[in-house]
Amino acid sequence: METAAPSKQYKVMPIMISLLLAGFIGMFSETALNIALTDLMKELNITASTVQWLTTGYLLVLGILVPVSGLLLQWFTTRQLFIVSLAFSILGTLIAAISPSFSFLLIARIVQALGTGLLLPLMFNTILVIFPPHKRGAAMGTIGLVIMFAPAIGPTFSGLVLEHLNWHWIFWISLPFLVLALIFGIAYMQNVSEITKPKIDVLSIILSTIGFGGVVFGFSNAGEGSGGWSSPIVISSLAVGVIALILFSTRQLTMKQPMMNLRAFRYPMFVLGVLMVFICMMVILSSMLLLPMFLQGGMALTAFTAGLVMLPGGILNGFMSPVTGRLFDKYGPKWLVIPGFVIVTAVLWFFSNVTTASTAAVIIVLHTCLMIGISMIMMPAQTNGLNQLPPKFYPDGTAIMNTLQQMAGAIGTAVAVSIMAAGQQDYMSGVKNPADPSLIPKALTAGVQHAFIFAMIVAILGLVCAFFIKRVKVDQ
Repeated sequence: METAAPSKQYKVMPIMISLLLAGFIGMFSETALNIALTDLMKELNITASTVQWLTTGYLLVLGILVPVSGLLLQWFTTRQLFIVSLAFSILGTLIAAISPSFSFLLIARIVQALGTGLLLPLMFNTILVIFPPHKRGAAMGTIGLVIMFAPAIGPTFSGLVLEHLNWHWIFWISLPFLVLALIFGIAYMQNVSEITKPKIDVLSIILSTIGFGGVVFGFSNAGEGSGGWSSPIVISSLAVGVIALILFSTRQLTMKQPMMNLRAFRYPMFVLGVLMVFICMMVILSSMLLLPMFLQGGMALTAFTAGLVMLPGGILNGFMSPVTGRLFDKYGPKWLVIPGFVIVTAVLWFFSNVTTASTAAVIIVLHTCLMIGISMIMMPAQTNGLNQLPPKFYPDGTAIMNTLQQMAGAIGTAVAVSIMAAGQQDYMSGVKNPADPSLIPKALTAGVQHAFIFAMIVAILGLVCAFFIKRVKVDQ
């Protein structure tokens, strides 16, 4: 089969450098703005629920675009998709850098998300094609280094920029790196995927857009809005999303040439890999939301200091990814994934007991251990799952994996925020003087503790799944 061609036909290093450079800046800009949200609220005179749209809008576009990526990978060449994704990223970053208002900035985020939404599936699909199975763990680990390292340094870098410059500079500094990645890609990127041009089913695209978009929008709104889960918008968008997804799935399974081939779920290790990556993303993204809130609201640290506290864990997680990738190639997934989930579960239990008196050193150690645990799960589970698929399923497998990661992010953060808010209200209802401002950090901490208990329960489910994982023997 053409897609399973040996890697020696490709200039692997230049292709990897092009993808990693573009991926790094894409993932970096995804989290770099989070620390600046408070500044944006003051400067643009907007509320917290409005500013959240900068994150929700981004996630929404990824949720809609990534499912279609499997189809795009079979219609357009690797070079075409790479250049278009970089063009969107550059345009979005430029609009953001010169944005005079919130509306402009929101448009910029949507354009940026179009770039990231095309790039992520392209990255994973290319690795599956250019690397033989016995080297994929190390390659996926290198991608992991970028995907985890970029969001880790994003908040710290933004905190530093905001102390000396304004938020526009977060984008101005990213821009030259994206241009560099585009030039490098134009010079060295090769076409690696097989163009089959399957029939485009418009109804599938519409159902996928309404389904994935509705679910991501519903969960995101539940976490942000004042009405919470009982809001008519949340209930209706989740209901419409779920119905559309059921219709979409049914249609894919009955079509001869489906847009997203759900028959990939016939492979048990792929299903298990998807499930564990989903759980991991819920834990990691809810933690990345809860910790800065606790550090700034509960422990009264500045944005820059909060970014610094989370930096060691993020950096170590990035450097652990290639190590776990090589260990996976050598020993398989079981001896990484099970201990990984044990570490994550234990750390989340400790996090559920943090107080306003907890020291920054304790948080750094716990966050670092959490990130080590995550790196032991994420890439091995993902690579093992994708390894079981035949080459014709690579575009569908990467599309499914990436789509569900976006959904996990939206679901994890929404549920964590809701539980945290409920925990805060519960704490305030039990005190004598709810108007006392000194109780606000304690109430926030109580809410954060509740949310970490939820994350711990999710991690325990992952641990149970981990006992069923087996190393995939690859024939192709």
